[in-house]
Amino acid sequence: MKASFKRVPAVDKTFAILELMAKIREPLGISEITRALNFNKSTVFNIIHTLTDLEILKQAPDGKFDLGIKFYLLSRASRNGSEIISTIHPYLERINQKTSLSVFLGIRSGLYAVIVDKVDAAFDIKISSEIGMRLPLLAGAGGKAMLCQMSDDEIDRILSKNVLRQFTRYSSSDKTKYKDMLKKARREGIAFDKEEYIEGIRALAVPLKIENGNSQFAIWAVGLKGQIKNDVIGTYAELLKKSAKEIEIKLSNE
Repeated sequence: MKASFKRVPAVDKTFAILELMAKIREPLGISEITRALNFNKSTVFNIIHTLTDLEILKQAPDGKFDLGIKFYLLSRASRNGSEIISTIHPYLERINQKTSLSVFLGIRSGLYAVIVDKVDAAFDIKISSEIGMRLPLLAGAGGKAMLCQMSDDEIDRILSKNVLRQFTRYSSSDKTKYKDMLKKARREGIAFDKEEYIEGIRALAVPLKIENGNSQFAIWAVGLKGQIKNDVIGTYAELLKKSAKEIEIKLSNE
């Protein structure tokens, strides 16, 4: 017997907005959402800003709104996860199998790189972080791979308002040199962390150019210095770059 309940209109409207944004795949303004769904503008305004406060949505630099970090974390908790995560996960597994490194998928959220999926290395000694963990954007390979997807003006704005921390003796606190690293990562399609965030830990990361509004995604593989020796960096870099290209093609065709 079906339970008797009183349907909540605000919940219906909330999911209608989320379904629209997931379908459109680009940031939308409040007026655009109002017109598309024929909702009251003040209702849309309040729902949008509530979802943004909950990090289900995020506000883009142009004032429009896009799917936020908690949307991806919640979708991953479902059986199949979001389209993006479920498409990318097999590639994380492949990289892990071929390198024996821990592999992560992350998305930028403000000044953080947030892990939304992972495949851990099958060793007792491994580098592991939990899904949902926030890492400083201005540290590590993953952050570089996200930053290099942004315009020079956006990068300058972030660097002008933030200090480059000296996490280890290998960290670069020189903003000019750091920008040069980002330009190199943009040019070559690969970013590195050679003990810059945690001493004894190395990482490689690739930017993912996904048509998904203003979001920056990246995949990074992490291991001990002894696992990522200089003589294998080139091979691992090509594996990550090839995987990124295949993912971008696959998602663009879906």
